[in-house]
Amino acid sequence: MSGYRSFVALGDSFTEGLNDPGRPDAPGTGGPGADPARAGRYRGWADRVAERLAALDPDFRYANLAVRGKLIDQIVEHQVPRAIGMRPDLVSLCAGGNDLLRPGSDPDRMAKKLAGAVRDLRATGAEVLLFTGVDPRDTPIMRRVRGTVAIFYMHVRSISELHGCRLVDQWSMQGLRDWRAWSDDRLHMNEEGHRMVAAKVCEVLGVDCDDDWRKVWPPRERVDPAVKRREDVQWVRRHLGPWVVRRLRGRSSGDLLDPKRPDLDAFS
Repeated sequence: MSGYRSFVALGDSFTEGLNDPGRPDAPGTGGPGADPARAGRYRGWADRVAERLAALDPDFRYANLAVRGKLIDQIVEHQVPRAIGMRPDLVSLCAGGNDLLRPGSDPDRMAKKLAGAVRDLRATGAEVLLFTGVDPRDTPIMRRVRGTVAIFYMHVRSISELHGCRLVDQWSMQGLRDWRAWSDDRLHMNEEGHRMVAAKVCEVLGVDCDDDWRKVWPPRERVDPAVKRREDVQWVRRHLGPWVVRRLRGRSSGDLLDPKRPDLDAFS
C-alpha cells in the first residue's frame, strides 16, 4: 500500500501529458491508431504515477484537471477550488511555465499566488507535490529568461519547505537536458521524458517504480550544421510561429478544452 488512495493533478500541458501518446488502448484515447491530440487524451507523467498507485490499491481514485496553455492565475482560480472540493490524499500542482514564457512575467507575484493556493490545499490535510522546472539554458525560447525562471523556482523551493510539501526537482535531472527527452516542438517532453519524471515523482513519494529517472543517454552522432539550421527553420515555421500568433491574438492552445479526467474516479 502506498498510503495514497486518491490523487488530483493540477496544471497545464506538462501535467496533462503532452506529448506522450501512451498506450493506444488507454481509456479515452480513441482506440488503436487514434491521434491522441484529436482524441484530447495524452498519457503523461501524472497518468503513469496514477497507474502505479492504482496497482497498489484497488480502491485508488484519480482526477487530472490540467489543461494545456493555462496560466497560473487560471489554474489557481479554476482548478484549485475543484481539487479542494474533492478532498484527495495527494494533490500535484505545477504552474507558471506558460507565464514565464511571456514578456514581463513577475516571479515574485507568481510565487505569492502559488503560495496562497498551496496554503489552501494543505489546509485540507492533503499532501501537496510541487515541481521546479528543467534548467532552460539549452532551450531556444526559455534560455533568455533563465534568471527569471531561476528566481521563480527558488520561490517554489521555499514554498515547499514552508508548507511541508513534497518537491520534485527537475532542475537536477540531467537526463531531461537531452533533446531526446523532448518532442519536436522543443517545449513538451516526449514519452521518455514523461517516463523519467514519473520515476522521479514515485521516488519522492516513496513508491516503488521499475523505471529510473537517472537516465544516461548514449553518445549522439555529430549533426551537420547545415542540417541543424534546416531543422531550426522548420521548427520556427511549425511551432514557434503559430505559438507567437496565438499569443498576439490572446488565444491559447487550451481554449475550449476540458480536463481529460474531470472527476475523482477509479483509475482504469
